[in-house]
Amino acid sequence: MTNKMAMEWITAIDKRPCERNMRDCELISCRLRRVEPLCRLPGSALQQLAMCGFYEDLEKGVTLFRAGEQGRYWYAVLGGQLEVRYHGAEAKDSKLSVTLCNLGVGATFGESILHDLPRDSTVVTKTTCELLRVEQEDFRLIFEKNKELMNDIISNCKLKNGFGQSMQTTSLVQSGINQQQPSPTKKQLSPDHPNPALPITEAPSPAMSRMGWALRTLLVSDNTSCLKDRKVGGKFIRKCAPGTELVDWLLNLSPIVHTRTQAAGMWQALVEEGVLSHVAKEQPFKDKCFLYRFKVDEDGTAGGSPSSDDVSQANDHIREALPGLLHRGPDATLRMILRKPSHERTHEELELVYEELLHIAALSHLSTSIKRELASIIVFEAHAHAGTVLFNQGDEGRSWYILLKGSVDVVIHGKGTVATLKEGDDFGKLALINDAPRYTVMSGTPQKMLEHLLETRLGGQAGPNDPFLDDFLLTHIVFMPTPILIDELASTYHADTEVDMRTASEEDQEYFMTCKRRVVQFIQRWVLAVRHAVFDDPLAVEFIEEIATDVESEGVLQEEASIIHHVLTQLSRYQEDRQMNASQKWKLPPNGQPICLFSGNTHSKTVIRPDDDIIFRVYCADHTYCTLRFPMSAPAEVIKACAADKLQLARMPEDLLLVEVKSNGERTVYKDNDVSIPTALSLNGRIFVSPKDHLDALTPLPEQELPTEAIDMDFEALPTKDVAYHMTLFDWDLFWAVHEYELLYHTFGRHHFNKITSNLDVFIRRFNEIQYWVVTEIVSTSNLTKRMSLVKKFIKLAAFCKEYQNLNAFFAIVMGLSNMAVSRLSQTWDKLPSKFRKLFSEYEALIDPSRNHRAYRMSVGKLQPPVIPFMPLLLKDMTFAHEGNKTSLDGLVNFEKMHMMAQTMRTVRYCRSRHLVLDPPSPKNENEIRQYISCFRTIDNQRVLTAMSQKVEPRRS
Repeated sequence: MTNKMAMEWITAIDKRPCERNMRDCELISCRLRRVEPLCRLPGSALQQLAMCGFYEDLEKGVTLFRAGEQGRYWYAVLGGQLEVRYHGAEAKDSKLSVTLCNLGVGATFGESILHDLPRDSTVVTKTTCELLRVEQEDFRLIFEKNKELMNDIISNCKLKNGFGQSMQTTSLVQSGINQQQPSPTKKQLSPDHPNPALPITEAPSPAMSRMGWALRTLLVSDNTSCLKDRKVGGKFIRKCAPGTELVDWLLNLSPIVHTRTQAAGMWQALVEEGVLSHVAKEQPFKDKCFLYRFKVDEDGTAGGSPSSDDVSQANDHIREALPGLLHRGPDATLRMILRKPSHERTHEELELVYEELLHIAALSHLSTSIKRELASIIVFEAHAHAGTVLFNQGDEGRSWYILLKGSVDVVIHGKGTVATLKEGDDFGKLALINDAPRYTVMSGTPQKMLEHLLETRLGGQAGPNDPFLDDFLLTHIVFMPTPILIDELASTYHADTEVDMRTASEEDQEYFMTCKRRVVQFIQRWVLAVRHAVFDDPLAVEFIEEIATDVESEGVLQEEASIIHHVLTQLSRYQEDRQMNASQKWKLPPNGQPICLFSGNTHSKTVIRPDDDIIFRVYCADHTYCTLRFPMSAPAEVIKACAADKLQLARMPEDLLLVEVKSNGERTVYKDNDVSIPTALSLNGRIFVSPKDHLDALTPLPEQELPTEAIDMDFEALPTKDVAYHMTLFDWDLFWAVHEYELLYHTFGRHHFNKITSNLDVFIRRFNEIQYWVVTEIVSTSNLTKRMSLVKKFIKLAAFCKEYQNLNAFFAIVMGLSNMAVSRLSQTWDKLPSKFRKLFSEYEALIDPSRNHRAYRMSVGKLQPPVIPFMPLLLKDMTFAHEGNKTSLDGLVNFEKMHMMAQTMRTVRYCRSRHLVLDPPSPKNENEIRQYISCFRTIDNQRVLTAMSQKVEPRRS
């Protein structure tokens, strides 16, 4: 693996910068990240170095430059050593030079090019050396974007080698006041932070309901009070008041309330029980201008104006019960803080939590610094009902619990309750420290795992989100194909076939019925987990129908009959939908546009199916072509044979190859058993058929270097938010059509399953289309002011896509703006307002690939569905899990690997667990915008894009 990666890196760096693709840049970035101090640079800077840097492999004794020469390059040492030599003013002979220092791995030199100064020394290789060389213009761009870090790297290199004066460095150290972010080694919190604006109980307690009634009665009876009907955001909100005025009112109500903090805590006690709430359910109680109202006003159950008797009773109750509310305030405030994300906790709030932790016995052995760390990450959970399961035996350990109130029973399968934990006890620590899952299935034969699953994970023995069951259902096609799974399930269901049930004991009869119940429950969970993939398999459908017939004949399986009837209803609906969309026909347009329906149903969320036909062209070396029509599932072997026949290539099928030729001339040969060929093409790729010995004769079509055909429309004239809105709807439909199984097919290879990945292919292509559309539009604009305006518009478009949680498009736009052909346009970026430069820098930091895309993962972890995720990263996670772990170990299925893959597949499921509902910005130009965003004008040849960039902004001499 190491040798392979080394070869890939060398192949990538050996290419000229204009010929490198994104994969090459990622390999080069990974290599540079291992070099100190280059690893300190942000991922975007390393990507730029990877895009524009040249690789130098030099022998010993080579002079890179001499003192007095005008510099053209900056260098970083990747391997070997160099000498820095100085020549005196009178020196005529190089032998009189003095060696000032040696430069080793990680050293950088040549920064005098920033100021167009001549070289002040001579640099010669002392050993065989590997260098990264960056041209002056490119280095200036990278330096300007990362000035502080680059200055630090250059200064440290000089000091290390004895140059420059020692200097004090000013570091921006985040103090305890601002340092609220968890350290890089901390894991994400789990469970997710609950919303502190929402109540912690299902219904208010009688005491808090009564207190809420009393306070509201007094507020409503006072005509000068703050509780008024108000118009907020165009909506009419009855009886609401700002938090500041509620605090003022409570301070004036009773002398026992001394401070604003006390008053705010008392109102928060009402918020956490749902008596009072923020009008938009977005804020806990704050002593600010946020508006709050009572639940009865929100529900419309408040009734009329209070009578004098009501006011009298309210005053009496306030006098009696207000001290109790005052006492509850501090605890309510603490719970509110513990329900906030770490980064939102203020210094004062962290101190409050820390002081509370000092009194918890389970933490008494921890140091002060650890307790302060805990103050920023500890969270609060409330479980109102007895019998709530916190976690199941076998679940992955992700949290450590400390019991503040109530009690918890510890139950072990087969043993019942083994312990009862009381207030102050803690649990869950061991699994968390070991980072071990609470289930123990690490490997096994497919049959034994299924047997174990049926015995321990069905019939109410495990929670609805049990990882082992879900992992098995999502990944079984890798190690247990559906026909084998059905055979095993049938054997379990029909375990009583050779037994006379009339003479069997009650225990045996119960055992056989339990087997049947578990198989039915398995089918239910199977359909729930993978949906139509079960119904697409004729064997699975036949098995379900057979089980349904048998279950209905068993009088004791009434509950199972209901379950299987529900499954049959889902099957019937799916088959009706399939029938409605039968005979779909697609076409791959000849000029680089995405595939589209040729005829038939054109409604949204159209799924591409294996038996759908597609019409496409196949070319040969002289650029003549034939037009073919095949099902999506047609293998490459069949396509090449038919194409060769139509194009009159007199060769045997085994002497022919089916090839994609990309716009840059790169060729990809398809395996004979590969499927979904037309949808797997790159943006401007074409399908060719060729004899094996003529492969080198294949060249791109002339139009492949031109922009793809698209709707002729001025992007700048379109409202940016409208474009983002329609892009998100369009991208959501593409994402919705992708089945989780397609990630497995893509990772292990479609040919292993004989399954198409067309929906995933189209979605991945969309990412590349958006990315190169951004670059194409910018480098096609010759006017500097218009080009700057266009860059600004794309940054705004990225902002709106981020707001709509279309992260796939957001990444594509930002990566398009980071493309070397765009980032080198220094005049354009200099003209851009600083506000937009700053915003773009923030977006670049968010897509930074360092630490396995940590910034993005942390950001997306806070979002609620629906989300359109950054699909290339999910595929990368699948690939790393696959290539880094064997599928089988000593003949057993490596189920840890299956668990890792299922985690990624669950992410896809979670992102679309809610339907996308967006408020349309405006109906103006709706149809035109929809047409425009469905097919962008793109050039995907980096060499052509770079040349266009250099034409609109030539290199400065």
